[in-house]
Parts: sequence; C-alpha cells; structure tokens
Amino acid sequence: MLQRGDKKLINAWAFYDWANSVYSLVIGTAVFPIYYESVTESGDGIVEFLGTEWYNTTVYSYALGFSFLIVALLSPILSAIADYTGNKKKFLRFFCFLGALSVMTLFFFTGKENVWIGIVFTILASIGFWGSIVFYNAYLPEVAFPAQQDKASAKGFMLGYFGSVLLLAFNLSMVMKPELYGITDPTLPARISFLTVGIWWIGFAQYTFKHLPNNPFKKKPEKDFIFKGYKELQLVLKEIKTQSQLKILLISFFLYSVGVQTIILLASVFGTKDLGLETTNLIITILLIQIVGIVGAFLFSRLSDKIGNIKALKITILIWAVACVGAYILNKEDPNVYLKFYALGAFLGLVLGAIQTLSRSTYSKLIPDETQDNATYFSFYDVTEKIAIVVGMIIAGIVTSYTSSLRLFILILAVFFIAGFVVLSFMKKSKYVK
Repeated sequence: MLQRGDKKLINAWAFYDWANSVYSLVIGTAVFPIYYESVTESGDGIVEFLGTEWYNTTVYSYALGFSFLIVALLSPILSAIADYTGNKKKFLRFFCFLGALSVMTLFFFTGKENVWIGIVFTILASIGFWGSIVFYNAYLPEVAFPAQQDKASAKGFMLGYFGSVLLLAFNLSMVMKPELYGITDPTLPARISFLTVGIWWIGFAQYTFKHLPNNPFKKKPEKDFIFKGYKELQLVLKEIKTQSQLKILLISFFLYSVGVQTIILLASVFGTKDLGLETTNLIITILLIQIVGIVGAFLFSRLSDKIGNIKALKITILIWAVACVGAYILNKEDPNVYLKFYALGAFLGLVLGAIQTLSRSTYSKLIPDETQDNATYFSFYDVTEKIAIVVGMIIAGIVTSYTSSLRLFILILAVFFIAGFVVLSFMKKSKYVK
C-alpha cells in the first residue's frame, strides 16, 4: 500500500479531479444549462413539474438547491459511518457511480414533454457529484502531509481544469459542427455529450480507486455502525466547537461560497438571459475561465507559500467581490458587451481555482494531526458549502421570480464576499496556517 506523502498516491488522489471535473464544467456550467434553457424557453419559459407551472430558471435553481440540501443532510452521518467503519473508498465509489449514471440518463431529456427527466436526474447527478467530493476531500490529509497539501490541492484542480477542457472541446465540436458527425437532430449533440461525461467520469475514476487506501487505520467496526457513526459525529462536532480558528474559517467559507458556487452554476444563464450573449460567446468565456484557472490555481498555491494561506485567500475574495460589481454594470445594449464578458471571465478564472484550492488545503491544515475522523471533519466543510449553495440558489430563485433577471442577485453576492473577507480577517496564524 502506498504511504502518505508518496507522489504516486498524491497523483492518484488528484486524478479524481480529472475524472469528475467534466461534470462541473459540461453539466454544471457549460453545455447542460444552455441546453436546458434552449429546450424550455418556448411559451415564456414556463414548464410543468410536479403538476405545477414554474418559470424554467426558477425550477432549475430550486432543483439544484434541493440536491445540495440532501447532500448537506446525508454527508455528516455517512461520513461518520465511513470513518467508524473505515469505508471512505466504498462511499466515494457509490456516489461516483450514482452521479455518472444519472448524467448519462440525461441523454433521454429532449424537451418540455419530459422535463421531469431533466430535473430529477439533474438532482441525482448533483447528489452523486457533491456526495463523492465529501469523501474525496477527506482523503487529502491522509495522502499528503501539511506542507504538501497546498500543492496537492492545486494539482487536483489543475488536472480537473485541463481534463474537462479536453472533453468540452470534443463536445463543442459536436454541438457547433454536428454535420461533421452526420448528426441532424439538433438536440442530439448535447445529449451525446451527457453520455461522454458519465463514461469519462466512471472510466478515469478507476485509477483513483485502485490506489487510494481503504481503511488505512485498520478499524474493525461493530455491527451497530449507524449508532456508532452517529456518536462519532457528535464527538467531532464537540471538537470543532473548541477550535476557534476552524469556526472562523467555516463561517467565512460559508459566506463567500454563497457567491462562488452559485456564480459557477448560473453564469451561463446570466450570460444568456441578462446579457443576450450567443452560445459561442458563452463557450469561449467558459473555456477562457478554465484555461486561466489552471494558471491561477498554480500561482496562488505558490503565493500562499510566500504570504500565507490567509492573505492569499483574502486577495481572491476581494477579486470575486470586484467581479460581481463588474458583472452587474454590464449592459446588453453595449455592442462590446461580449468582449467585456470575456475580460470578466479571465479575471474570474484567475481566482476560481485559487479560492477552491486554498479553501480546501487551509481547512485540511486546521484538522488536528491526531484525528482519524477526516471524513467527518470534511463533512462539516462540505455541509457548509452545500448550505451556502442552497441559500444562494434560493435567493436566485426568489430574485428571478420577481425580476426575471439575475442582475440584482449578482450584486447581492458582492455583499456576501465582503462579509466573508471581514470574518476571515479575524483568523490568526497557527502551526500550519500562516
């Protein structure tokens, strides 16, 4: 079995980002949101789901929010059970397959006549993706020592950006030039891309599953593992309450995650509905964000070595706040709005991977060295993020239901970033976090 700190083990762990990031790019950001909007926009965007009429953007926002709420409710107890039984890898594998197979089922979503397929399997795919991330992140302190964790976390995000861009480029060649593949059905290229995401995700994840350790602490669980897992959860919760720096980071992380994750999820919808951008403009922007994101994750992981995690994180938060204001003042009547959207995308790309990389590694460094409950600790990190997304999507749903626009919502997010910056300012330097 590969030992903690081994480069091969760290690479195998980081490779799961290569496997699963195609979901967050193709399904969460690029192809699916645009596809969903295009096949549900007729009739003023009104769709029927659960016997009720909904505005298409509103029901999509609520569906994603519901999926994050499910993950937030399940992950702490599942993580505690995984820690108690030593079965993190089994949980990681289960959620990976749930997400990938659900994404592939989106192939059968063709329009308003079966919008329930789009909504239901969007929810299940989201649960699979974010559920797997809980257990994936929990491996970081077990595969890398604190001094390696910034670079290991950055490596994961860089691999994720690079791999997802490759698959997206192939998918876009089908979407934009279907005649090259002999495709005449206008919905088929996007639906095939959903299949490729699931196959890519499951296929490449096998390398990670092969090398990650299972039950590294040699735990021998008793039969009443659900009750024992619950006790494990209570124990970790008590420990977190005594760690002031961890609590400050979680509060700040919650506040700026309301902005980061909802912008990722709704950026394409904002560009389409509020700025009137063409699909080509959106795709160029998304690709630009991914490419610059590789550079940003690398640069900020190095910057954190020089000025410390806290200062580096604060810089990224400020840039996000400025970007929100910049997005708010964009005007669809401006003939150069697409160029300004590109510039804004590059600006965001610089800090997108950076804020995620630094958040993950900073939290990992604050987990007590002696603990064997890494999944449970990281479940609180992930629950914080999921609740933040739920809050963000609810706010987005409310704002769009009243204004039919995301402009005001984008400006509201700037307030969350500023609040996160203020809270983070109360963090003090510690053994591993400077």
